[in-house]
Amino acid sequence: MTPESKTNLQDDVASLQSAEWLNAFNPRRGLRNGHLQTIVGNYLPRPAFHVPTTAEVVVVDPSDDSRVLCHCHWHSGPGAMDRLAVVLVHGLEGSSGSRYILGLAARAWAAGFHVVRMNMRNCGGTDHLTPTLYNSALSGDVGAVVRHFAQHRGLRRVALVGYSMGGNLVLKLAGEWGRREPLCAVAAVCPAIDLAAGSDALHLPMNRGYEWHFLRGLMRRYRLKAKLYPEIFKPNVGPVRSLREFDDKIVARYCGFRDADDYYYRAAAARVVQNIAVPTFILRAMDDPFIRFTTETRSALIANPHVTLVETAHGGHCAYLAEARGDDIHWAEATIVRYLDAITSPHHGS
Repeated sequence: MTPESKTNLQDDVASLQSAEWLNAFNPRRGLRNGHLQTIVGNYLPRPAFHVPTTAEVVVVDPSDDSRVLCHCHWHSGPGAMDRLAVVLVHGLEGSSGSRYILGLAARAWAAGFHVVRMNMRNCGGTDHLTPTLYNSALSGDVGAVVRHFAQHRGLRRVALVGYSMGGNLVLKLAGEWGRREPLCAVAAVCPAIDLAAGSDALHLPMNRGYEWHFLRGLMRRYRLKAKLYPEIFKPNVGPVRSLREFDDKIVARYCGFRDADDYYYRAAAARVVQNIAVPTFILRAMDDPFIRFTTETRSALIANPHVTLVETAHGGHCAYLAEARGDDIHWAEATIVRYLDAITSPHHGS
């Protein structure tokens, strides 16, 4: 598969037929609009989640005792640690309990994988576990989770899957690690890897509803942090009317960046995607309301032989609601599991 032939699923399906894990995405009837896909995908009910679960708190920064909460699903029996372990990372203002994370976790578990649903710092009701804020630069937190379970569970092969902001984190870590065991594969859905472009897109008039949704959650979280750690965070930061303003006034100030532009540059996975050296699947919908790739970033992804970039005409933001019935409506989740199974099955534990 040549770099150019692997990039557009809708326009060049024939060139991808050799990839048995990948089939064409056909959007649900009436959901060919990116906004409709995004909104319906966010609220569509899912089957009840019934997978054996254990919770574990992992220290990601010993210097200030910052910790994250992971919900883990472990298979048992002979050869259990030879199985692939999949670490799932949610998006902005999501958690390990987000619908798309639970949906993918159930599929990955059924495929025979161990699953770790990771909460970013402060997410999933864990504001008390760290005196810091979470941000898109903290790829090291994902790395700390991988190292923790590799050490304490003896995992030999770990794959990372991230959505949106989580997609940036897993791709950034992959670019920083290159070929470092036990990392063996990565998948990202609608990853926010060009942060400045995405932030500006959120401020467009047609996307202001999404921006206000994120801002309400972020400001609510910030006010809670100010109550928990009044010696660190000032409760009154003045008006915050955009995501860029939040990143400039709060993230940059409390997370060690000069300003929002410095944060966007240093936190963007786009800077390191050329260094990714493990099999990596990136899924992007061209009608995603606010995820943007620059020309330079897209070229870097296409040029990297380890990266399979699939761009579809429809799908919205992390939605990908297909014409299939039942739980098969969630095309992206099914595709990710098939991808991981295809690239790891020769060594996959039974």
